[in-house]
Amino acid sequence: MTRASHLTVSKLTGSNLSKAERIAYIDDKLQALYPETPVPLDHTDPYTLLIAVLLSAQCTDERVNQVTPGLFAKADCPEEMVTLSVETIRGIIRPCGLSPQKSKAIHRLSELLLAHHEGQVPADLEALEKLPGVGHKTASVVMAQAFGMPTFPVDTHIHRLAQRWGLTRGRNVVETERDLKRAFPKTRWNALHLQIIFYGREYCTARGCDGRVCEICTTCYPTRKHPKRCNKA
Repeated sequence: MTRASHLTVSKLTGSNLSKAERIAYIDDKLQALYPETPVPLDHTDPYTLLIAVLLSAQCTDERVNQVTPGLFAKADCPEEMVTLSVETIRGIIRPCGLSPQKSKAIHRLSELLLAHHEGQVPADLEALEKLPGVGHKTASVVMAQAFGMPTFPVDTHIHRLAQRWGLTRGRNVVETERDLKRAFPKTRWNALHLQIIFYGREYCTARGCDGRVCEICTTCYPTRKHPKRCNKA
């Protein structure tokens, strides 16, 4: 019996899908819903993307996109950013939250890019992770969206959905990233990262779905009786 046939049987019998069936169904469903995966953060080059992703920590993409035009009008490259004081940067980015830490990180990473990378954002995950304010997730996003390198950035939202859909039992985002990379081909990682985010925002929100509401949850687990408890990231 083919994978498609197994999926049909599971749907007809109302039984939960196997992991292989879940992976195939989720992949097909997300590609159908989101054939295009535009980058949610407005940017013009790797540097402005790096700054936007840094600002998005504990902040919505919409808010970041409202704030960055004012910042980039004053400085959209490391050479210009280092001429601004930390206090000036902080005043502009305050609506994004965590402005004391983020403003210092933006100023210092700009200095380091000039000192060690000729003012260019390095297309290297390890080098990115050494920059102030740039963790593994931020570096992975930049590698994927600025340089097209296959990564699978996992935030708390992707971590939650992956558990609801039975793709991982990860206790943290590191373990979830590992499991998602094993589940899907490398050619799908970058698009899936965004497709899962898009679906989570539209259908499988933190409060709007508990593992028994959205189409993917109910298709993968039609017999689920209780809310899905997820490990916190």
